[in-house]
Parts: sequence; C-alpha cells; structure tokens
Amino acid sequence: MNVLILAAGYATRLYPLTLTQPKPLLSVAGKPMVDYVLDNLSAIPGIHRVYIVTNDKFAGHFQKWADQYRATKSRLEFTIVNDGSTDDSNKLGAIGDLNLVLEREKLDDDLIVVAGDNLFNQSLEKFGEFCRAKNQVVLGVYDVGNLDQAKKYGVVEVDSAGQIVSFVEKPQHPASTQIGIALYYYPRHTLPRIREYLAAGNNPDQPGRLIQWLYPRVPVLTWTIPGIWYDIGSKETLEEANRIFARR
Repeated sequence: MNVLILAAGYATRLYPLTLTQPKPLLSVAGKPMVDYVLDNLSAIPGIHRVYIVTNDKFAGHFQKWADQYRATKSRLEFTIVNDGSTDDSNKLGAIGDLNLVLEREKLDDDLIVVAGDNLFNQSLEKFGEFCRAKNQVVLGVYDVGNLDQAKKYGVVEVDSAGQIVSFVEKPQHPASTQIGIALYYYPRHTLPRIREYLAAGNNPDQPGRLIQWLYPRVPVLTWTIPGIWYDIGSKETLEEANRIFARR
C-alpha cells in the first residue's frame, strides 16, 4: 500500500501566508499541518512509500520537510513529485495530479489519497484495516453537525451497508450533515478508472468529483473519521484550528 498526499495547490485565499510557504506546511499548534496527516496515517501497517505531489514553486520545501520528518519521526520512504505547474493558470488539478503520479511513478498497488491540508487528531489505523478488509473504493466521511456547514462540502447519503447512494457537491438543500472529505482509498484494481475519468473529458480538479463520477459505476464505501477534523480553507479556520489543537 502507498500513500499519495495532494499538495500542489496555491492556497490564494490564505495570502500572504502562502506566498512563500505551501499551505500544508503552515504551522498549527506548533507543527506543520501535513504532520497531522502523516502522524495519523503512519499507524497503518504495510505502507511502502509516501508520494507528495506538489508544484514547481514548493517542491524544494516539501523535500526539506520530508527529509526532516523521516529523520525525526518515521522511517517511511518519501518521493516528492513536481507537477511542473507555477501558478493557478497552469495547474493540473487534484485529479490530474493523481493521474500524473500514477503514470510517472508507475504505481500498481493499493493507494490512500489524502489532501495535505486535512487536520486529524486521532489515528487512522482503523481506516487502513477497514480498507484492506473491504477491498473497495472508500471515502472518509465526517459529520459537520449542521446543514449550513454541509452546504460548503460534498454531501453524501449511504445505504444500510455504508455504501454511497448519493453524492452532491455544495448542495443548496443538503440531505444530511455527513460530508465527504479528501481522504480516499483506491484498491489496485480500481486505479484504471482514474485514467478513464480523465479520458472522458471530466473536470481534473476537486478530488470529490472523481467519487461523484465513480459511485454509480463501482461500489464506494464510507468510513467515519473519528475525533476532530478540520479543513483549512481560510485564515479564520486556521486561527480556530490553532486554538483547538493547542488545547490538546
């Protein structure tokens, strides 16, 4: 099993903080956001390598971070993949970046895909166990607690087995408060579907769009994120996350 961290965005809403530093390397309660991703994913046994796909502007930043993380926290192997983009005008998009890594690195193994700006405060070891046991596409889900919040995300409905039966991006009238987050599991046998999605001319950005396209075609299961989860999209949520995580 491999891990792919999506980190090629430019986070313009966080300027000037992200003019010289990628968003996943901004500090929350004393450590980079991406540390929370890896600290909680690294509990999953059998991870062979972590791929970080980023842009030309920040590839060196992530290489320096990965070298330090490996030296001080985990002996995981890292590969930094530079997608060659320089700004929002020529970026590949999250799904385009995912496909780039699959093709350039010739990946042919089960894959966890996660956005580098997710904040988790509990181990994701059980996520790994669930994914291995089911061997189907899995989407991490989180209950945001109110319908107004749900409008900002992709809202999912599931059947009694936890399989997605509806996925709507940013609905005006959410059917539930359960949202899909940027944590995915793609077993090896489903990886060709990513190429198929792009070959059909679909939008290469926003990784949730791939799930929206996939669930009518293949079973997509859900796994509920434990504890606290944050999506850092603004200075306000960054400040709030700093307060919450500092208390823990």
